[in-house]
Amino acid sequence: MLLLLGFIISRFMSITLSSMEHSSQVGVLVPLTDNLDEDTSNSIPKLEISKGVNVLGRDLIPITDKRISRKHLSLTVSDDGSVEVAVEGTNPVVIRSQQRKKLLSREKLTIKDGDIIELIPGHYLFKYKAFNGVKKRYSPNKQKRPLIEGVQDESLAQKRSRQVEEDEALARKLQSEMNDDIQDKEISVEAIRNFKPPKDKIPLTFRLMRVKGLQPWANTNSVSIGDVIQGNVLVAVLSNYMVDLDWLISECPTLKKIPHVLVVHGESDGRQEHMKRNKPSNWILHKPPLPIAWGTHHSKAMFLVYPHGVRIIVHTANLIYVDWNNKSQGLWMQDFPWKHDGSDKGSGFESDLIDYLSALKLPEFSVQLPERGNFSLNASFFKKFDYSKATVRLIASVPGYHSGSNIKKWGHMKIRSVLQECVFDKEFRNAPLIYQFSSLGSLDEKWMAEFAFSMSSGVSDDKKPLGLGEPLIVWPTVEDIRCSLEGYAAGSCVPSPQKNVEKAFLKKYWAKWKATHTGRCRAMPHIKTFTRHNGQNLAWFLLTSSNLSKAAWGALQKNNTQLMIRSYELGVLFLPSSTSHAHVFSCTENGSTSENKYSGSPLKTHEAKRTKLVTLASPHSKKMHLPDVVTLPVPYELPPARYSSEDVPWSWDKQYKKRDVLGQVWP
Repeated sequence: MLLLLGFIISRFMSITLSSMEHSSQVGVLVPLTDNLDEDTSNSIPKLEISKGVNVLGRDLIPITDKRISRKHLSLTVSDDGSVEVAVEGTNPVVIRSQQRKKLLSREKLTIKDGDIIELIPGHYLFKYKAFNGVKKRYSPNKQKRPLIEGVQDESLAQKRSRQVEEDEALARKLQSEMNDDIQDKEISVEAIRNFKPPKDKIPLTFRLMRVKGLQPWANTNSVSIGDVIQGNVLVAVLSNYMVDLDWLISECPTLKKIPHVLVVHGESDGRQEHMKRNKPSNWILHKPPLPIAWGTHHSKAMFLVYPHGVRIIVHTANLIYVDWNNKSQGLWMQDFPWKHDGSDKGSGFESDLIDYLSALKLPEFSVQLPERGNFSLNASFFKKFDYSKATVRLIASVPGYHSGSNIKKWGHMKIRSVLQECVFDKEFRNAPLIYQFSSLGSLDEKWMAEFAFSMSSGVSDDKKPLGLGEPLIVWPTVEDIRCSLEGYAAGSCVPSPQKNVEKAFLKKYWAKWKATHTGRCRAMPHIKTFTRHNGQNLAWFLLTSSNLSKAAWGALQKNNTQLMIRSYELGVLFLPSSTSHAHVFSCTENGSTSENKYSGSPLKTHEAKRTKLVTLASPHSKKMHLPDVVTLPVPYELPPARYSSEDVPWSWDKQYKKRDVLGQVWP
């Protein structure tokens, strides 16, 4: 095994003792950009290939993607210079030679100089370059005459040029067909154009993230990372699953000026070592404990401390380029002031927050805050802020076997306990449930019933239970992925295998991702949402990091006395409220409290009535200025259309030979 200084590692070789004694370098794998140019950013090193067996894996290559196995593929170099690629991991690899060929686990293929390897179909491209003295291998029946320098290469170049032209023509045709189809269906499809909540209403709702390549109207009031990390931030706690430090700092230069930054992440140990070597000196990295196998730290949140308060952001995007530019995502944020001296005002939001932060086992460190003094930053530090005006409830998951009173603190049992305390309009009796997410776990009908029971909790005005709701799963079809902004490549972020997706009992749940009114039909969802609705009216709405899995939500055990959860998750639950929000606090507007700007008369406390949660398509959404109407920009259409007999739910480990909008097949 050879380790190159300056990188995490540029090669890892597993070879016999005899071959190690005589090993010699024969070639190199060169990282490529999506345009097939050499990647000169140095974010991924060149990988040297030597005689013998060369094994490449996730812990040894600085790539954040967990789909790359620890032992992903091997390249075996024989004495004659031939190189055989074997897939060692569970996910497929693609070899581009004269044609693209998908290799499944344990399959092998001989490659030659100039061939391209896709570690994940459509992603992480490397070109194999043989060193001088290692000849290209041509089949004898194809090379009958002496090779004339440049002639064969020219023919191959011409062939590739023709293929590119054909692919581009097909892509233009597909895109034109899609644009025509969208235009034909444009009636009131641009509802998000009117989504302009007053400033004091922003904490009551959430916002969609900006997507590149959409029409301007589709990004109305959408947000980017620079819109939320701004102002005089003194301390930043960034919680996420995948983190690309280079992209994060370049995209949000404000981070360079923050004195204290703590990154709580779910990266692999190998990736964490790479991050340690490349992080700013004042940044601290922390990976929370994972006591149960197959768990992850999957929560996506930010906690920003300002001179006048704290900003809390809960969202659905990894801290990587594609998540903040190419996907349908959602984000909620609210600012909270420091508590007054001697104040010990608590709230449900505060209890939930401190319990969650305590479970992360954050590393404690000292911070000096101007005009505030010296503090130890830990979970208890966040008790110093006043959350009494919080507009949402936190729904979190932490790994463990939870029993006793703790069983109601986490996962689906937490949302069950919160909903059981709520009173809803009678219109939501037996109203349907919507589950929308981007990764599907291995489920069974027993657990689906358990989960639906939690999501159906609550009573109506007459104190009668709302009753069970019929769930639907909003999930992209193969055709949705094929025609998306990214083509089939978008499917890599909807990473569910056939064995999970094609279970027979799931057929009755499938519903379409259709987002015409938000302009996001082609921006594939990484957002995760759960809701109960009657037409365009919402009983409640959850924006979360949780996919539909037992690992995220937990599964009851031991005669329903224990809840087992594997992963960390975090979400915000929007509920109808009888509270009058007369003021809104801002950390970035001179730290002042701005007055309510409703055009109508503000509700006095004794006049307060239950707010109405509605979608963009509701007639009430145009009454956003009224205090009792809260519009939530649900990105997909409600009620969703069920799958037709022709619709096929996306599975990322199947072959799709019909070309996408970029002229590609999958894998």
